[in-house]
Amino acid sequence: AAEEFEEEAIEKEPVIPDVDGDFFVQLARDGAMVKVTAPAGNGNPVTEGSVMRVLGSRMVKNIDQALVAEVVKKAAGIYVTVGAFDHNPVNDANASVEISTDEMSAYIKVSPPGPGGGDLSADIIMSILGSNRISFGIDEEAVRNFADRPVYKESVLLAHGTEPVNGRDAYIQYNFETDSSKIRLKEGAGGKVDFKELNIIQNVVEGQPLARKVPLETGVAGQSVTSKTIPALTGKDIAIPAGKNCRIAEDGMTVIAEMNGQVVVVADKINVEPVYEVQGNVDLKTGNIIFLGTVVITGNVEDGFSVKATGNIVINGTVERADLDAEGDIIVHQGITGKGSGKARAGRSLWAKFIENTTVEVGNQVVVTDGIINSQVIAFKRIICQGKRGNIVGGRLRATEEISAQNIGSSTSGTETICEVGYDLKSKLQLDKLALDKTEGERTLEELQRNLQILINIKKQRKSLPEDKEAEMNEMMDKRQELMAELKAITQEITKIQEFLNTLNTQGRVSASAKVYPGVKIMVRDMRNEVKNDYKAVTFILEDGLVKATKYEELTGDYNAPSAN
Repeated sequence: AAEEFEEEAIEKEPVIPDVDGDFFVQLARDGAMVKVTAPAGNGNPVTEGSVMRVLGSRMVKNIDQALVAEVVKKAAGIYVTVGAFDHNPVNDANASVEISTDEMSAYIKVSPPGPGGGDLSADIIMSILGSNRISFGIDEEAVRNFADRPVYKESVLLAHGTEPVNGRDAYIQYNFETDSSKIRLKEGAGGKVDFKELNIIQNVVEGQPLARKVPLETGVAGQSVTSKTIPALTGKDIAIPAGKNCRIAEDGMTVIAEMNGQVVVVADKINVEPVYEVQGNVDLKTGNIIFLGTVVITGNVEDGFSVKATGNIVINGTVERADLDAEGDIIVHQGITGKGSGKARAGRSLWAKFIENTTVEVGNQVVVTDGIINSQVIAFKRIICQGKRGNIVGGRLRATEEISAQNIGSSTSGTETICEVGYDLKSKLQLDKLALDKTEGERTLEELQRNLQILINIKKQRKSLPEDKEAEMNEMMDKRQELMAELKAITQEITKIQEFLNTLNTQGRVSASAKVYPGVKIMVRDMRNEVKNDYKAVTFILEDGLVKATKYEELTGDYNAPSAN
């Protein structure tokens, strides 16, 4: 383990490149100077002989060889005077400075020194730059490198100004997809793409932030090598694109939805539309529809698709085996052919030309013109078939106040037709559910009792049970107590609802302007009447504890569908 640790430590050490040591000779007014740098890695050090040879070639005299040896040994990277030379200032290296037209770059151009001429030190170069108005952006490292390794008769960049940074334009940061052509497919179970879930509609709710303006920036000024300020452009401003049903928040930058609906960008404005219109059918092109507002469909809703809206659903065509769910009204200008599994739920009312083989539940009323066939319909107020062909044939219809049609039942159809009225439907539906829960609970309890009794009998015979069976028996006893408590609570709730229903004075009625056929079952509150004979123009009511046939009572009120919105 220790060896592995050592190997890892070695691997993590930085790799040092091999670089030879170097030296530089510079002739100046004060004498001849030498600078030596140390090697890196496995690089070779500078030798005293190589330094002495270069000093000799530069006509340096009075060389302090011991000092040269010390400088070479220390390799401190600083200039040290080690000798003298016959200085001829006329032959010093000569420099000129070039400044670019935009004053963003400065170059030095040097001619080499003649016999007895001195080199340019870093300090001299800095002085030359300063005397030529170069005061900003000087690359001091480049100056030092040039002094060590002068490049003659070529322009060398030693200073560069800072370019101005123009301010960014203001822009809008959208919290939704602005490209309506993009379809976001939803992946279902097992990784399969559900092509019905296209997510085309972008729903928003009241108060939701839709977009935010990111303000412009003023920019950062630049500076030339001569220290001139170069102004930057300020970014362009834009207006906040708050359109219909939107507002600007107190921060002055955020667009907020003022209502539920679909967010869209029209003419560069953010709008929230309370109505979503489908031009044509709801099918694979549109996918399922979920919208926080009203949905208007100009075509049909095809098999297997769903439309859900927090407002109304208006359909100009027909509805096949589909699922409709609206918090408001549902208006189907043609009809609903549910094919046995179609569903329609409305928080308020439903209007349709006809309803066939469909389950319907509404918070107010169901109104059709051509009839209801083999459907399960629940309306918390009334069910009306008011057209000339407004017949109810087959199925179970439940309404609190009234069920009214042209004809109820059929002389030829063998399908059972049940009409129930006269009670608080919400309480009755809850009562039905509790009754099912009670039946299921009693069945479970009975089975549990049988299994528990078997274990109890075995224990009596054998005086004891294996540990696992003992634990199982105790668990059954606990479960029995839970079930009994649940059944007691359900029974109490059933009694409470029944007492409430008995106090109601709801006067339900079932009416047929033409005929009620034999076999129709009519229930008003808790009383049932199975029709034995034909009845013409009849209204059934509860009287003296019996469901009786009376003179037909005409419909009153307006049952026309509202507008789409």
